[in-house]
Amino acid sequence: MNKKCKGCGVVMQSEDKNKIGYTPKAEAEFCQRCFRIRHYDDVVISMKQGIDSDEVLKRIAKLNALVVWVVDLFDFEANMIKGLNRHLMNKDILMVATKRDLLPDTLSNQKLADFLIQRLKDNSIVVNGIVICGDLVKHPKSEENYSIDEIKKAITIYRKNRDVVVMGMANAGKSTLLNSLCENINLTTSRHPGTTLDFNEITMDEYILYDTPGLTRMDSLLTHVDDELLKSVIPLKPLKPRIYQLYQDQTISLAGFVRLDLIGGTKVSCVAYFSENLPLHRSKQEKADNLWKQHLGELLSPCIDKNFDDMEKFEYTPNGKKIDVVIHGLGWFCISGDVKKIQVYVSKCSSVTFRKAMI
Repeated sequence: MNKKCKGCGVVMQSEDKNKIGYTPKAEAEFCQRCFRIRHYDDVVISMKQGIDSDEVLKRIAKLNALVVWVVDLFDFEANMIKGLNRHLMNKDILMVATKRDLLPDTLSNQKLADFLIQRLKDNSIVVNGIVICGDLVKHPKSEENYSIDEIKKAITIYRKNRDVVVMGMANAGKSTLLNSLCENINLTTSRHPGTTLDFNEITMDEYILYDTPGLTRMDSLLTHVDDELLKSVIPLKPLKPRIYQLYQDQTISLAGFVRLDLIGGTKVSCVAYFSENLPLHRSKQEKADNLWKQHLGELLSPCIDKNFDDMEKFEYTPNGKKIDVVIHGLGWFCISGDVKKIQVYVSKCSSVTFRKAMI
């Protein structure tokens, strides 16, 4: 069998049901893995850590194509690719920032664009253009949504008679974007990272459009959390900020994933931007050690670690600045006020970024 799955791009086979590409029917258009994801949200083979990101970037670099780099605004820091311009030497790059609809309406597109430009500069990444888009899952072609038109215009400007390759981190929204951008295709989409497994070639009027497997960041919690927890971790509707006003040393615990200690402040604001399915617990900082050592996995759940002492500690001194404490794969806390020191405990498989506040 030399037939590719229309959903994930992998070559299908009927010999081994435990390997990717398996289908029991020779006439099938989708492999069994895609079929179960699409109809039952059931991942029979998880590929969250099964994609070789370096190999994907090498294949992209060999294409004579405009690179459309899809970036998840909600999980922006974990979508950054270190040395992107080095990996894709001399490539024109159009950044498409997705999931704008998850962010609060109070954040203007101009302020968001300024934020993106600064963060790209901070990460030494140069792009030719930026398009901000959202609501591609439910209403990509409504009269009020100009996202697809703007992407098409940008591709027309930057393509220069070349093909186009769409790339980005797993779960950034590449296949969702392509389903909205193209007619008569039906790529498999899901909240599960690692859905697209190989390069998918889509014939457009004047060029070939390539869908690619999602790149993997090993310091994102999405790469390590159990698949059945993804419904709780990944937000699917606009974020509702949860606001805390603090007047003494306090700890904010996000499920059993994150412990945030705010120390030395007398008037501190902490705004949490995470999936509303993840519980937050507020407590006195002096009691936090006992809370986490006694209740991790019970009151503090879901979690990855079973022992608090296995978690990694990050520290930051804000010096009066309004900052975001970003947990890769989960969301962020926005901290303002006179807090003297911030301590963050997360699983060693994740990372934390301290940045100037987005909102």
